[in-house]
Amino acid sequence: MNAVKMIIHAITLDPQSNSPILILKEENGERTLPIWIGLLEATAIATEMEKLEFARPMTHDLAVNLLKAAGIRLVRVDVTELKDNTYYAEITLDTGEKVVRVDSRPSDAIALALRADADIFVNEEVLNSATKMEKEPTIMTGQDKEKDKDKWSKILEDLDPSAFKYKM
Repeated sequence: MNAVKMIIHAITLDPQSNSPILILKEENGERTLPIWIGLLEATAIATEMEKLEFARPMTHDLAVNLLKAAGIRLVRVDVTELKDNTYYAEITLDTGEKVVRVDSRPSDAIALALRADADIFVNEEVLNSATKMEKEPTIMTGQDKEKDKDKWSKILEDLDPSAFKYKM
């Protein structure tokens, strides 16, 4: 599999649906990959990008803490496939004795990669297929981008960790 190293370029909002979009960009290029994700996943990624800390570990923090406690290193994440407009990813773990690849949603894999300081890759075929998809996000500039940033800032400021507790 020929993979391209990516960086997180931005999290923006789809102007039509108000859904968060994670934008990955080639580390040494201009191609981008938009991935529509859920609000909770966007929040998990954004809080780590902004280095916000909560009194107690959130789910992705806990997962990375468990891996570290077990002596397992998260090596990299790969967005491996685009099937029926759904992206698939794998997390590569090094146990010290063997390397294991685990199926994951791209948003979760990327949230973990940020916390573990692991590299993010996208399969070249996925990157090429994504550029042919009809639905492209409108990347906002100027005043719209500031409004979008303000929206995310407001969401993050108002975030109450107790809101993430499961209610029975």
